[in-house]
Amino acid sequence: MSAATHNEADVIVIGGGIMGTTTAFFLRRRKRSVILLERGLTGQQASGVNFGGIRRQGRALPQLAMANRALRTWQRSAELLGEDIEFLPVGHTRVCYHQKDVENFDQYAIDARAYGLDLEVLHGEALFRRFPFLGREVLAASISPFDGHANPRLAAPAFGRAAARLGARVVENTEIVRVEKEAGRFRVQSARGDVYWAAQLVICAGAWASRLSEQFGEAAPLTTHGPQMCVTEPVPYVFKSSMGVFTSIKEESIYFRQIPRGNIIVGGGPPGPADALTCRASVLPINTVRQLAQMRRLVPALAPLNVIRVWSGVESYLPDGEPVIGPSSKVDGLFYAFGFNGAGFQIGPGVGETMAELLGTGNAAIPLDVFSIARFAKQPAARSTAAAS
Repeated sequence: MSAATHNEADVIVIGGGIMGTTTAFFLRRRKRSVILLERGLTGQQASGVNFGGIRRQGRALPQLAMANRALRTWQRSAELLGEDIEFLPVGHTRVCYHQKDVENFDQYAIDARAYGLDLEVLHGEALFRRFPFLGREVLAASISPFDGHANPRLAAPAFGRAAARLGARVVENTEIVRVEKEAGRFRVQSARGDVYWAAQLVICAGAWASRLSEQFGEAAPLTTHGPQMCVTEPVPYVFKSSMGVFTSIKEESIYFRQIPRGNIIVGGGPPGPADALTCRASVLPINTVRQLAQMRRLVPALAPLNVIRVWSGVESYLPDGEPVIGPSSKVDGLFYAFGFNGAGFQIGPGVGETMAELLGTGNAAIPLDVFSIARFAKQPAARSTAAAS
């Protein structure tokens, strides 16, 4: 095979997180040739440092169809990937401290039912009979029994390996600096000077995506933040469902899940600093202290636990809280999937399957208009100085 042929495919996917790897995987299942380009290692950035929640409830209603599609892939992940990514369908529970949030739970459960998501909402004594360990400030709980969690350190790399086994070419440690359309094909150039060609291009580059979309005249006002994550020492495995506090007060936000090894993984609270240029993010010590205080408030029995590790990563956010998913509004054959506002892990396989469907057939069964990059056409974009993914 010549070098030129080796660097050509039906589709180039830029970005090896959960969006890019699942897109490549489902494209190969449709027999499309694929080159996946990743500036570092697959799953190294936001897709590998998040909480790992497989959470549908709490999403904006237009996202639920894709979240439901994603859940079907998570449920079959061991079969599809040939390896264990520690998906546990143990349920997801949201609780709240304020009456207005109780009303939100009740209304959201009604609205979500029309989108195929059935929730059980418990109030007062009924929730304490179900969850006797909760602090008595909790007013209500919303339970999504078929959600759960998985290991984010394993998931995107596993989808990347599965795509490669199906014939995708996965190229890591390759920073992309130039993208353009030339003579009806996309020309993608790396910092080393390697050039790749394809009829279709998908940009799934997370916090670095706008640097690439800008080259086609479609900027997006991405900002970056770092999730504040920690994990405790192992204790007996008793918390099956993942659990989080729903609140508009950032300092009250807390969520946790326990893994069968016994460790409790904790996130929430105000985000920390993150820099797309250096690819670095930080956990602020005060945030960890606040998380522990809120964890004690939520589950008083957890007060004695010690934190053994903290971490963060570079996540990308958009001002309206919705991601960019779907075709370019300016360039035929160009597609985007980025800006998931810290909530992309669960929905990732649904996005990948939808993108493969869209690229393969020209249509998607799930409406994508609300996610179009065109909604930012009249808004000033945040200045991007980051290297491309």
